[in-house]
Amino acid sequence: MRTPCDSVLPSAANRVKQKAGVQADTEKWILAATILASSMAFIDSTVVNVALPALQANFHATVTGVQWVVEAYGLFLGALILVGGSLGDLFGRRRIFLVGVAIFAVASAGCGAASSLNQLILTRSIQGIGAALLVPGSLAIISNSLDDNRRGKAIGTWSGFTAITTAIGPVLGGWLVQHASWRWVFFLNLPLAAAVMAISLWRIPESHSASSRHLDWLGTLLATLSLGGLVSGFVESVNLGWSNPVVWGCVTAGVGCLLGFVFAEAREASPMVPLSLFLNRSFSGANLLTLFLYSAIGIFFFLFPLNLIQVQGYSSTATGAALLPFIVLMFVLSRWSGGLVARYGPRAPLIIGPIIAALGFALFAVPAMAGNYWKAFFPAIIVLGFGMAVTVAPLTTVVMSSADQDRAGTASGINNAIARVAGVLAIAVFGIVLVYAFRSHLGQTLAKVSLPATALQEIQSHESRLAGLQVPTNLDAATTASVKQLIQEAFIFGFRIVMLICSGLAGLAAAVAGVMIPKPRTRGKPIRRHA
Repeated sequence: MRTPCDSVLPSAANRVKQKAGVQADTEKWILAATILASSMAFIDSTVVNVALPALQANFHATVTGVQWVVEAYGLFLGALILVGGSLGDLFGRRRIFLVGVAIFAVASAGCGAASSLNQLILTRSIQGIGAALLVPGSLAIISNSLDDNRRGKAIGTWSGFTAITTAIGPVLGGWLVQHASWRWVFFLNLPLAAAVMAISLWRIPESHSASSRHLDWLGTLLATLSLGGLVSGFVESVNLGWSNPVVWGCVTAGVGCLLGFVFAEAREASPMVPLSLFLNRSFSGANLLTLFLYSAIGIFFFLFPLNLIQVQGYSSTATGAALLPFIVLMFVLSRWSGGLVARYGPRAPLIIGPIIAALGFALFAVPAMAGNYWKAFFPAIIVLGFGMAVTVAPLTTVVMSSADQDRAGTASGINNAIARVAGVLAIAVFGIVLVYAFRSHLGQTLAKVSLPATALQEIQSHESRLAGLQVPTNLDAATTASVKQLIQEAFIFGFRIVMLICSGLAGLAAAVAGVMIPKPRTRGKPIRRHA
């Protein structure tokens, strides 16, 4: 899903006064190009989750392998999205935007043509780099090509259309996986990218920042190495074990680079992440809330499609459609949620919203197997979607109001990056929890079934495939059905544990809001900016 500050990331940063706005027809072309480009990146953040079971079956992959398909994209997008906006300010927003679209398109073609899981992971990494350039560039182009009178409406149009395409994406992707191939999920980006590039070269004017600064290359390198080291260590621990030098070496290097990043940013004259922003209690609280809540959302969107397809027996199309109520609810209620801030201030919604989301996650821990969607999952999706709808607009408000005007864009960019990084880390960390819970439950239940030693050994050697684990072929029909059911029950056991952890994370987010977000000074009036 989109992160809290997606629609405001560059709009308040690096204000460049335009002598005259672009003409109305050019504005339409700008919106068309930026909406199409952003939609590609947003869709590829979620639609791949629907294709994961097909990818796992195609490449006979473990859960570690399919984790990397998601993590590789999110890792580079989260680590580089801040520097992507800075590159546009320095070298030209249209130029960097086009470079991002081109990289994304080439990588999409590579993803679709991948003949191995390693090739797919590599090209997904390159996709993430392209997305990190085009996502901030799309809004920066709108913000700096239009005058003050038309900028707000244009950003609202962009936000609305990208929300619609994000909602349609998983359904379309599921249909392509079911009726064509998972490869078309990536090939679909090629004509869209071609249209974006043609429109951009023809109609979008170039713009630069009037006060562009040098890039924080050291901070960018340390942030990427830190995130990469931590994710690599956590993900690979499932197969290699914590005693393996590669695992603890990656984690140690990740922690070391994180400490180095903090030290480097404190000494940098123009840091990518100004640490002084975190001296503001509201800003720190909003980002800690984001870390907890979006960690829960990240692992949910990774595991829920696996549950529906591999355990509940849903088709890829039905799985994409199952998530629609969540996205539609957030889109429909976003304006109403923003009004809550004006009436009550952000603190109350930021406490109540995560509590509702915590209840939604807890409801996902209830269904077992073969449950009716409308009874088993729909209520949980509605509760979770409502909780997130109550939260997102107030969260954005706190982030944007916690910094001075000239640093508001940087503040929103940091929050955006934290939301994306939270999802990446959650998939790595809670994937471990799921695997260990699955192994433990499956081992206990298989001990009660009389299996040949060779069949038991074969099952145990492929446990990291989770619900995608194939039953040995040398068993009779009754035993095969029994083992298959035990595998599905083991996945449900692990899924429930993770959902309860997600509920706890959402509860922590509410607690953070209660402790760190100040009460409004005047009830019933909009909250003033506080620095």
